[in-house]
Amino acid sequence: MEWREQVAHDKRAAFRDENYWGKPVPGFGPDDARVLVVGLAPAAHGGNRTGRMFTGDRSADVLIACMYRAGLANQPTSLSVDDGLRLLGTRVTAPVHCAPPDNKPLPSERDNCRHWLITELGLLAPTLRAIVVLGGWGWQALLPALTESGWTVPKPKPKFGHGAHYELAPARPGRAPLHLFGTYHPSQQNTFTGRLTPAMLEAVLAEAARTAGLPAR
Repeated sequence: MEWREQVAHDKRAAFRDENYWGKPVPGFGPDDARVLVVGLAPAAHGGNRTGRMFTGDRSADVLIACMYRAGLANQPTSLSVDDGLRLLGTRVTAPVHCAPPDNKPLPSERDNCRHWLITELGLLAPTLRAIVVLGGWGWQALLPALTESGWTVPKPKPKFGHGAHYELAPARPGRAPLHLFGTYHPSQQNTFTGRLTPAMLEAVLAEAARTAGLPAR
C-alpha cells in the first residue's frame, strides 16, 4: 500500500501533470460477463495511474488490441478511463489489486486480496463460462479461489502453459462447467522477446470466447 501511494506521489516524468489514482484498482467489465481475464496486478504507471485494469501501459496496448480482434472489446486501445472502451461479454480482474514493486506481488498480498477474487467469481457465477489467465503466477493464485468459489479443481492440479485448456466441473448449485485457459502474460519481457506474439494471445482469447458462447466478430 505504501509503495503504491509513493509511486502515485512521485509519478513518472511523462505523467507528472496527471493525478494518479494511487488506490486499489477494481475489476473492469460487465457484471454478467461470460469470459473473465485474470492478470497479475495493476501496473505502477498503468492501472495505478489511470484507475482501470490494463489501461495506459504497454501490456494494455497488446491485450486490448487482441481482445478487440477476438470480439471482446469495442475498440483496440485502452488509454484512460474516459476513452470509451467497453468490454463485450468480458471482465478483466487480477488476484492483487494494488500495484506491487517491480510487478512482483508478495504471497501475503495475494492472500490478503483473495477474498475479493472469490467475491468477484461468485458474482459472475451465473453467467461465467470461461477464464483466461495471463501467466503462471495468476494461474497459481486463481486455483484456490476457484475451489472456494464452487468449482472442482482436479488433482493433480491443472498445469499452466500457453494454450493450456481444462474444463472444471461445478461443485455446488448455481455453477456451470467452467473452461480454464492459460496464456503467457502480455508483459514487455514476453512480447519484446517474441515469447508471446499478438497472434498467440488472440488465438487463446478467441477460443475462450467461442467456448463461452460469445458471438464471433
